[in-house]
Amino acid sequence: MENIEIEIQVNIENSKPLIDFLAENAHHKSEKRQIDEYFSPAHRNFLEFRPLKEWLRLRNSGGNYSINYKNWHFDENSKSSYCDEYETKIEDINKIRKIFDVLNFKQVVLVDKLRKTWIYKDYEISIDNVKNLGDFVEIEYIGNNENADAKVITDEMINFLKNIGCGKIKRNYVGYPFQLMFPKEVEYEDN
Repeated sequence: MENIEIEIQVNIENSKPLIDFLAENAHHKSEKRQIDEYFSPAHRNFLEFRPLKEWLRLRNSGGNYSINYKNWHFDENSKSSYCDEYETKIEDINKIRKIFDVLNFKQVVLVDKLRKTWIYKDYEISIDNVKNLGDFVEIEYIGNNENADAKVITDEMINFLKNIGCGKIKRNYVGYPFQLMFPKEVEYEDN
């Protein structure tokens, strides 16, 4: 779905069943270090409100650079399972940093992770080891259904992990940058 991202981010009790399942049934896409720099403009502080609605990110993914903007949509419980997402490759990350500096966009946090990614059916499944946070699983919907219901899809993702036998699943709705910056504010939902 173009410019819409449906995903979950969870901690799982036991990653071995998932890793074994992916090794047997999924296509291993990549393994790379990703360094994500998050920025906030001085004229519109992204960190001011809760829940955080917007992120602006520069990514170095194994020497390939991109810029990304996300605008999250929330349900009545202030939980999000999808966002508007705009991303494009960039040639020179240092020039973009300089542009951000001139425009008074300040780096607010750096996320450094090792990401292993597989493709299984309509899912891109990543196992992330995030510096200063630990291990996580992200599942993103990559199917073609333009009318996909985010709640239905994210429930299917949780059930997928349960059926594989990953044990306790703790979901967060805030992402890595928020967890690094505001660890006392992070709430996990047991599934």
